[in-house]
Amino acid sequence: MSFTIDRQSQEELNLMGKFRQGSVYSLFNQVKTRSGEQLLDQLFKNPLTDENLINERTSVFRFFQDARLQFPFDAKQVVQMQEYIDSTASGSQLGTYAGIILKKTLASLTRDERYKTLIQGLQATIIILRKCLVMVEQLQVMGGSFQHRINEVRAVLQARELAELVDTDIYSSISVKRIASYDHLLKSKFNTQMRAMLHFIAELDVNIAVADVALTRGFAWATAMPETANIFSAADLRHPCISNAIGNDISMEEQSNVIFLTGANMAGKSTWMKTIGISMYLAHIGFPVHAASMRFSVRSGIYSSINVSDNIALGYSHFYAEVVRVKQAADATRTGKHLLLMFDELFKGTNVKDAFDGTLAVTEAFAEYQNCLFIVSTHIIEVGEELKNKKNIRFKYMPTVLEGSIPRYTYQLKDGITEDRQGMMIIKNEGIIELIGD
Repeated sequence: MSFTIDRQSQEELNLMGKFRQGSVYSLFNQVKTRSGEQLLDQLFKNPLTDENLINERTSVFRFFQDARLQFPFDAKQVVQMQEYIDSTASGSQLGTYAGIILKKTLASLTRDERYKTLIQGLQATIIILRKCLVMVEQLQVMGGSFQHRINEVRAVLQARELAELVDTDIYSSISVKRIASYDHLLKSKFNTQMRAMLHFIAELDVNIAVADVALTRGFAWATAMPETANIFSAADLRHPCISNAIGNDISMEEQSNVIFLTGANMAGKSTWMKTIGISMYLAHIGFPVHAASMRFSVRSGIYSSINVSDNIALGYSHFYAEVVRVKQAADATRTGKHLLLMFDELFKGTNVKDAFDGTLAVTEAFAEYQNCLFIVSTHIIEVGEELKNKKNIRFKYMPTVLEGSIPRYTYQLKDGITEDRQGMMIIKNEGIIELIGD
């Protein structure tokens, strides 16, 4: 079973994007190598849906956090090794020897750089294999969750032919025959193992980078639970990309799987919903979350409707785009999958009466699917009164504190339904009526 999240939800949560301002990906993109970045991309785009696999990955990251290792490889040498291993190899050692003789001859007669590139690639590979051996010996002593990978890599490096190569003095004069022997060994006989070694280096890069983010930012590791438990709880949960973000607790389960969230505009409802979505997504890839603690049942996907806009290309008005989005969510829910669904300010593209009726009807309907977790926000607080008979709905609000006639937002979640109505006050504070009158 694969984890489902569509492009709109990804964009609303600002998950992806190496160069996208404030993206969650950019927060964790502290890797040193291109191969490490490719692996990070792969992990980010493929959340897990098995609690055991999630917890195993998390335990590896925690191991590297405790180890506090520095990435020992030079990124340029990793590239040289990658290009060297990827370059064409002759089918036989004799053919390899002849090809190297030709490259060396051309290098002495012309400006052909292929022989020089080959030697640099071989030297970089030897240096990297030597550092790999030091790293695995260091990690072997520590034990821990990464031990199976350490044993695999260690077994490769201890092969007799490779052990001799690793001990080679790369700065001494090496005969062409010996170079050809090593070249054939690395590109032919041990080519698969060398590619696995490059993947191991990428793993180290990502593991060290993610662990360092968790350590320096004080993030925690979420615990994955079976899908059937149908719970989600977190203490002091915060948005990972917002400096000095305010933390809040959350607790949801099958008997309380719907949160009805109210609060004035700018009170923090949207940010809180994004915080929940981001944290749930990070937890499914085994990455740390900005919280004191978190437990969650695995979900089949995340579906959000936070920043819905009109679609000129399809001729959709803002309201119709909202309706289409809700329909898509309903279709996803009816599949029986365990989803997290979040709706911010439902039907704000229509009149108040229709928005009231629509929000009430949709919330009541979704509340029947107790295998899913729903969060619905609105500033139409009257809807909440009509929902109080639903036992699985919990009412939360983001308060506004008035200091004179100036609203201050605490971003601290409270139980109940807000009574805050500061819209007209803000209009007056901005002097809009006076401007129009003038």
